Amino acid sequence: MTKHTVSFRLNGKPTEIEIDPRTLLVHALREVVGITGTHIGCETSHCGVCTVDVDGESMKSCTVLAVQVAGKDVVTVEGLADEQGLHAVQAAFIEEHGLQCGFCTPGMLMRAYRFLQENPDPTEEEVRWGLSGNLCRCTGYQNIVKAVITAGKNLREAN
Repeated sequence: MTKHTVSFRLNGKPTEIEIDPRTLLVHALREVVGITGTHIGCETSHCGVCTVDVDGESMKSCTVLAVQVAGKDVVTVEGLADEQGLHAVQAAFIEEHGLQCGFCTPGMLMRAYRFLQENPDPTEEEVRWGLSGNLCRCTGYQNIVKAVITAGKNLREAN
């Protein structure tokens, strides 16, 4: 099969990869680029552990072909922190104990990151609805919800 060259911005940096056109984004990120924060779970879009941000939208990278992100801006969990430190969402997940085994955490962080841009001051019910496409089998969600509310508060106070 003919390889395709795909150029996009990954976590703010120009990136170019050569892939089979059938390669899913999650596999391109992990196996071609070599960043493994984006996890592989169900590969059917049910669990959300592979959630990334593409041009300002949450996407489950197990259902997106890598060729579809050509010319786009992709942010993974590795792109949340900057030289000043952890992103407010990451810090709040630590502060509120919003993780347990950590398998769902990258996808939760990425969805929470985008959700708080869509709704900067959510209620508990809105957080639960906003994260409903991401599953956690360990925590019972209470601390995840608290973490998102705390992150929203911290982001609002920072601005």
